[in-house]
This record gives sequence, structure tokens and C-alpha cells, in this order.
Amino acid sequence: MTDEPQILFERRGGLALITLNRPKALNALTLEMIRALQPRLDEWAADPTVGAVAIRGAGEKAFCAGGDVRAIWQAGKEGGALTREFFYDEYRLNRSIHHYPKPFVALIDGVCMGGGVGLSVHGSHRVVGGRTLLAMPETAIGLFPDVGGSWFLPRLPGRTGLWLALTGARIKAGDCLQLGIATDFVPSDRQEALLEALAAADYGADAEAAVTAALAPLRGDPGPSALQPYLSEIARLFAGATVEAVIDALRSDGGDWAREQLGLLAARSPTSLKVTVEQLRRGGELDFDACMVMEYRMSQAFMAGHDFYEGIRAVLVDKDHAPAWKPASLEEVDEALVERHFAPLGDRELTFAD
Repeated sequence: MTDEPQILFERRGGLALITLNRPKALNALTLEMIRALQPRLDEWAADPTVGAVAIRGAGEKAFCAGGDVRAIWQAGKEGGALTREFFYDEYRLNRSIHHYPKPFVALIDGVCMGGGVGLSVHGSHRVVGGRTLLAMPETAIGLFPDVGGSWFLPRLPGRTGLWLALTGARIKAGDCLQLGIATDFVPSDRQEALLEALAAADYGADAEAAVTAALAPLRGDPGPSALQPYLSEIARLFAGATVEAVIDALRSDGGDWAREQLGLLAARSPTSLKVTVEQLRRGGELDFDACMVMEYRMSQAFMAGHDFYEGIRAVLVDKDHAPAWKPASLEEVDEALVERHFAPLGDRELTFAD
């Protein structure tokens, strides 16, 4: 245990800076961190002396490896409130970032997964570095790509969003730029200089232009996207409207890359896979706020189910990596089970104060 705060806040000139401060836990996001950050964002939004907000992770390994899902797993086993409160407050925070009235600059260097993506991808400026490794790995733990995945994944080019969502594939800085997940590349060793430039900027009449000017001399070239050669394959093989159609296409292809994707899908929760396909289909037609309301409904259905607890047990607790999913096959996941994940929650719905 440590007395060090889990999240740090500071002012540097016109810049308000957030540092996720759990480097030994890869800056995994806790409810305490969420509840500390939300009022700061609200305060800075109303403060005329704040021109922009930046967020980074402490240490060199991670921006944020995701939400503290093991704590949620424990609470669920014990009937604790965290299974409701964490997602409720996290999704409201994601919404605040999406609608933020000032430039929100995320320095996404190192591991960025799940909840870390929710803290960054909705900001106005998403700056990747040389250490960036980004993924939405939720189907491997019996969950779904949340924190606004319903919004941003269907809006990625081709079928790359569905591919990322189903397989949990890990991508690097050049790939993030290729897909539009990132807006800029600044090498790791220049990111402190970027913060200094943002602190010294004159936000005056056009804060967005001030951030762009600060970024301009520090941008670098991450090199070619390793994903580029596979974009046409993803578009073709993940074009199906169902998980079964995707799997049939991959099997018919028979190539090495297709076989690799089949291996990834075979290890995922069948329920997560089917629900995720429906999530992205619906999310592509919804506005951001409606996506978050939908995701909260989904989160509560998964908290009431089996696979999340089994996935966390297999991956993070016992670490045998042999989850016993229920249902165990895609064939057993019927439409009624999928639909149950989108059912309204009555007076427990996610709501927004403004």
C-alpha cells in the first residue's frame, strides 16, 4: 500500500494537467480516481484561466491499462455496489470528455486498453507515442467493448471497429493514426516538451489553434502502419452481419492471418461476441449519449450473468486461461439472451445532470 494519491492534478499556466498515478498497476482506473476527476473537469470547464486540459499516465509502461475489473469482480461476488457505481460514474465521465468545451489532450503513450481508451479517445486531441499499445480486449473476459466503444468503433474505417471489438487485437501508434483513433504522433521523449508548450500557449481567442500550434514542431513520424496490409482483408472477412458469418468467411479464406483471427475468436466468450456485434450495429445509429445509456444497460446485464466472473477468474485470478463459458458455444446464445443485454433498467437507468 502507498499514501501516494491515485490521481494527480496540477496547473501549468493555462494548462490543467491530470496524471493517472498508479504506475505499478499500469494506471488502472479505480472508482476513487473517477470520482476525483469528474469535479475537476467540471471546475476547469467553468474556469476562464484554463485554456486546455491534458491527461497522461505515470511511468513509462502505461497510459491506463483499463478499469480495475478485479475489484468489480470481487464486489460482484460479494453483492457489492461497485458493480453499479463504477460503470455509472465511469460512463458519465466518458460523456464529459466527449462533450468537453475546451481542448482535451490525451497523451496515450504505453499500454492503453478498455477504460484507458474511454479516458482518451473521446478527447479533441489524441496524441500517441512510440510506446503506444492500444486494445479493447473485453470479449476475452466475458464483457463487451464499453466506455463509448458503441460510438467510436462503428465509426472507424471499413470493418476495423468490429475486428478490434471481437478479437481484442492490439495495435500500435501508426495503426492508431491510420484508423483515426489518434490525431497526432509525438515521440515519447518529446511529450514533456509538449506539456511545456501547452503550458506556455496563449489560448486567447482560439484554444484549438493554440493546441495545434503547440503540437506542430513536436510531431514525429511513427513509421508505416503494420495494419495497412490487412485493411482489405478486414473489410472482406469481417463484413458479415453476424459472428457466424465472420467465422464462415475466415474459415473459407484459409490463410494464415484468417486462421490467427479464428484462434482469437475461439477463446472469446460466445455471449460477449454475439452481444458485441449487436452493440456495434445499434451504436452506429445512435448519438453518443444514447450509446452510453445503452452501455450501462449492457454492463448491468453482464454483471448479472456468468461470463464476466468466469473470465476474470481465468485471466486475472487463477490465471489458468481456461474459462468455462456459459453458454459454451455460439449456437447456444439465442436471440432472447442477446436482447436481454439491451433491456431498459427502469429507475436504474444512466442519467445525466445537464
